[in-house]
Formats: sequence, C-alpha cells, structure tokens
Amino acid sequence: MSETATSSAVSESHGLQRRPAVRLGDIVVGLGFADRDTVETAAQSARESGEQIGQVLLERGVITTDQLAVAMAKRFGLRHLSGDDVVLDPEAAQLVSLAAARRMRAVPIGFADDHLLRVAVASPDNYLALEDVSMFTGMQIEPVVVSAEDLDQLLKRLSVLDGESVEDEAALDTADTTQFESPDDAPTIKLVRSIISEAVDRGVSDVHFTPDDGGTLSVRFRIDGVMVDSARVPRSQAPAVISRIKILADLDISEKRLPQDGRIGIVIEDRRVDIRVAVVPLVGGEAAVLRILDAGRSPLSLDDLGMTEEDRGRLAESLGSTHGGILATGPTGSGKTTSLYAMMALARSPEKTLMTIEDPVEYRLTGISQIQVSERTGLSFATGLRAIVRADPDIIMVGEIRDRESAHIAIDAALTGHLVLSTLHTNDAPAAPMRLVDMGIEPYLVASSINCVVAQRLARRVCPTCRDAVTVAGPAVGLPDGEHEIFEAAGCPRCRNTGYRGRIGLYEVMNVSDEIRGLIVSRAPAQEIAAVAIAQGMATLREDGFAKVRAGATTLVELTRVLG
Repeated sequence: MSETATSSAVSESHGLQRRPAVRLGDIVVGLGFADRDTVETAAQSARESGEQIGQVLLERGVITTDQLAVAMAKRFGLRHLSGDDVVLDPEAAQLVSLAAARRMRAVPIGFADDHLLRVAVASPDNYLALEDVSMFTGMQIEPVVVSAEDLDQLLKRLSVLDGESVEDEAALDTADTTQFESPDDAPTIKLVRSIISEAVDRGVSDVHFTPDDGGTLSVRFRIDGVMVDSARVPRSQAPAVISRIKILADLDISEKRLPQDGRIGIVIEDRRVDIRVAVVPLVGGEAAVLRILDAGRSPLSLDDLGMTEEDRGRLAESLGSTHGGILATGPTGSGKTTSLYAMMALARSPEKTLMTIEDPVEYRLTGISQIQVSERTGLSFATGLRAIVRADPDIIMVGEIRDRESAHIAIDAALTGHLVLSTLHTNDAPAAPMRLVDMGIEPYLVASSINCVVAQRLARRVCPTCRDAVTVAGPAVGLPDGEHEIFEAAGCPRCRNTGYRGRIGLYEVMNVSDEIRGLIVSRAPAQEIAAVAIAQGMATLREDGFAKVRAGATTLVELTRVLG
C-alpha cells in the first residue's frame, strides 16, 4: 500500500484533520481546564522552547493527562475513551506486535467493522504511526484518543498477552498443562493470564466470563461493586478459555453439564493472589466467575472503612471483652470479612493469641495463626473450629457461620472464655439473633453469648474532582426540615466517567443490652429488637447513609442503589 493510499485509509475513514483550524490552547480554555492568561503564557513558553503547548501545560500542572486527552480528541474531531471504556479485543490486539505498538505508541483495541480497525493513541497527530498500523494490518484506521497513562496501561496489557508476564509463571501454571501442548493453545494461555493480571492491577473483585447467544464470551469486571465491560473473547476461542480456567482451578474439563467450584493461587508482582472459581453451565455455553482475593494487601482500619467515631466506640466496648461473640452481617460482597480483620487489628495485643479459620484466607497477618478451610481433606469450618478451641486462643475469628454445627461450636466458644468474631448473612443487625435461633441455637444461648452485631453495606464514594453541588430539602437526607447542600455524581477522566472513586462503608452497630437479651429469649421479632436498639442509640444503616450523603462522601442515588 502506498504512502498516499495509507494516509487516505487513515484520514478518510474517520475525518481526521491534518491541520485542525482550532488551536489546542483555545480548546483548553473553552473546556474550562485553564484560564486564558495561563494558556497564553504557556503558549509563549512553548514557542520559545520548541515544545508542544500541551506538554508545557502538563509540566506546569495546569492540566492533567486526562484533560489533555479530552482536548486533543476535541481538536481532531475524535472520540475520547477512558481506561475503563476500552474493551480490548484480543484478535485486534494481536494484529500488531508488542514491539511495534510500543514504538508507534498505538494499540489496536477492536473492530469498527470488517475493514475498519479501532486504534487507541495518545497523540492523534502522530500520522506516521497510524499509517504504519494501516500498512501492517491492511485495514483502514479509526483512531480514538486515550491519556498517556491509559495508553501505557494498554501496552502493559499487551505485554502480558505477548508473554512478558509480571506473574510468577510457575505459580500461575501449577496445574497440569499437558493438555495445552499444541502451539494453537498458546494464545489462550496468554489471554487468560492477561485478563487475570489486568483484573488484579485494577483492583477488580470479580471477573465474569459469560457467553452470549452467538457463543462469544464477554468478560466483565466488578469494580467498586458495579459491573463494567472489559473484553470480548471470540466464539472460536471461548471454549478454550473456559477449559484453561478449569485446568488452573483443578476442575474436570470434560464435565460441562454440572456446576463446579475450585480455586487458583498465583503470584503477581510479588503479591500472592487467591482466586475462587465457579463454573456454571448455561443455555449458551459455560460461564465462569472468578472472585479475586489479594492476600498480599494490608487490611484497612475501621476509620478507613468509614465507620463513625460513635460506632467505633460502641464496637470497642465489645472488643474489649474477654469473651462473647461479635457478628458482622450483610449480603455477599458487603465487606464483612474486611471489617472482621479491622476488628482483629483493634483487639489483638502481645498478651493475646488469635486464631482464624477462613475460606479462603483473604489477608495474611503476622502474629495471627490462620487456618484455610479445605473440604477436600475434610477440614470444614466445624472441624477446624473444634481444633482451634482446643488450642487455647484468646480471640477466634470464624470466616462464616454456615450451619447449625459451626454456629453451635462458635456459641460454645463465646460462652467459655473466648472472644469470637464471625459473619452471618442477615439484612440488618436486629435480625441476626433470630437468624441464629432459626439455625437451631436455643434463644437463651444466643442471648448469653452475643455481645454486638455490626450490619454493613458498601457504597461508592462520589468523585471529589467532578462532583456537583445541589440543594435538597431536609427530609430527603434524613433531617426534619431546612435545606442542605449535598453532591451528585458527574463524571470525569479521573473517575473514568463514572462519577465515583472507591467505596465507603455504611454501618449500624447494635450492642446487645440486657433488655435486648430479654427480647431474644422471648423470641421477639426483629422489629421489636430494632426499636429498643434505636432507643438505646443505634444509628440504622439508612441514617448512617444519610449522614455520609450530607458529609459529601456519597450520593442519594448511590444510597438508594445500595439500600433500596
């Protein structure tokens, strides 16, 4: 393909202007990223030094790389994508070698149609690079603009896909790989490795591989509790990807009709990462869900998690006890185990011994003896808990009370001189005692053993960079009257246009008083227990949520999403 033809393939396919009429500085001012005087000063400096004005603005901290990418996209009439918006198509990515992508600073990310290749660039005026991509692939090019950091991240994803993995290959490939002897299987191994590495790097909690009606496998990440698209695996490669996941998790690859569960242990950037795997047969094919547990991370404190000083004081009262039970309750994914670790950090001391039994161990902590449940070897919560009680610990953490047997052992331990921390699935704190009664524990045992119940949810934090202030009436945020300023989510490159960054906990902490113990013994409904707890000072989940909305930590929309 000639240079002229290639240039036409690049520009005609998307209308890229060789010499845009509008100056970059004017666009930066028009978008409100900087004032006119600052831009003109930077422009003068750029002319004297021979640098690009965008680079000068970056060096002076006037704009961010995300803002520069937005301005460049607007100047050239192109689409801007944040890192979370990029769905990397493995077939497109492999059309250009890693070395060439690095040299050209251009990454193919997908197909607009059969003849149009979508390419991510940070500098859309790099025409030669775009023409080279067109020449290498024989396709017309549709550039999209990403920030320099997002382009580096894409190149990192390509490096993993190309085999330059940051993982310990021996740890990732501990399972029998003899079934991948064909060279045709190598791209599948690289693809699965790439997806796992990217998920860990982005702090993803769950990875979903879901087949659609056409057999294509969509890969979606759960980030801050919300699902986002990541990639699409072509139909021809989908079965091999699921088989690869099964092999890593030591599952039966020939079984396609029944659900299977397993786990994968890998090391990424010197961090041990455990992955729980669930494979489920669907009408359109097999789906897989990977729950990522980064055991190498340091656990957060209750202050980091967003618990108020008042609630921390109520909880500390129970954590200071030498015996009794403390329960963290809430649905799956609400951060219960993370809260338990934060509680252990408060409760532990050199004079006390701590032991845990978990499935799986989510954090590795020095000074704490931790046991991993293994159903295959017969080490269940119940059997492990019996062994722990005989080992004379002061504090016991049970990852989850799952059945009557484990509940009974935990209750007995709490009554015989141990402080027991565990989790339970209930919607709120007042419902927890009756949940134990429903599991077959006598009410008087529940009343005597439980000291405190902490119910919780996780809400997304509103992005402080782009949040918008609005005024609402008092009742909308849990107050009787007046008007109050709160914030709504907007969206910017820093939060990847979601309006949110990170998460914060919503809590209700119920200390079990003598009056509440009497209600438990009489099998009173949760509503009566809640009324007494509120009268004794307990802030409900919704009240705590309203307080965090008023403080500007989250939004009313997010509060509704989490609590309904």
